[in-house]
Amino acid sequence: MTYLQALILGIVQGVAEFLPISSSGHLIVLQRVFGMEEPAMTFDIVVHIGSLVAIAIVFWRDIWELIKNPFSKMTGLLIVGTIPVVVAGFFLRNIMEDNFRTGLWLACAFTVTGVFLLLADKITDTPKEERDITYLDALVVGLFQALALPPGITRSGTTIMGALSRGINRAAAAKFSFMLAIIAIAGAGVLETFQVMRSDYAFNEGTVGLMQMAIGFMASLVVGYFSIKLLLQLIKACKLRYFSYYVWGLAALILLDYVIVGRFF
Repeated sequence: MTYLQALILGIVQGVAEFLPISSSGHLIVLQRVFGMEEPAMTFDIVVHIGSLVAIAIVFWRDIWELIKNPFSKMTGLLIVGTIPVVVAGFFLRNIMEDNFRTGLWLACAFTVTGVFLLLADKITDTPKEERDITYLDALVVGLFQALALPPGITRSGTTIMGALSRGINRAAAAKFSFMLAIIAIAGAGVLETFQVMRSDYAFNEGTVGLMQMAIGFMASLVVGYFSIKLLLQLIKACKLRYFSYYVWGLAALILLDYVIVGRFF
């Protein structure tokens, strides 16, 4: 992996992890278009840690409150909201690795993502404050998060739409979505770390050095921080539909390549 590739992957991770355009889907597209090998597991862990640090910086006050009050209602809500993705991930992980990386799937998934984002902008009846969120609300949002496990379907956009559909106001929906993201990203990092520890290949492949990992980490952290800030503003302004146009355009290009050209997919 070159320094430029590490930088590009770190930037894509920072942008697509938080903006509602699917980081996993974009990484697959990027790898195909530029002929890049799939990043080493160690590099993938590092850039995800960068994303995790970005969330921690933005929401440090909320995280500190949870640390001071570990048995608060919000802790329970986050646990309930995380259960569906844990269960779905356990049963679907191998299936997703083998069947959800084709051009046809990505085109369909990006199209669905665009529909979700457009619907999210149209939901206006959202009177619930953060204190009004129920455990049923958290479970529904968690089910929406589970829908975003396959690449191409946005986690942030899907969970926010799920929260809005339950009448949770936009500020609280965004915050709850990002708090769930902390658990999801940390959990994925722990899982990948265990996989690395069980395999010498990820450490010995020799394609990723410390400098590449440092570049990827910093790019993911810095870009992720500003992506979160941007998304928070767009959610409040009901402008998620702009991302719909982008992912629909991307879906059309992927489908065109898949059906006619066949170069990348």
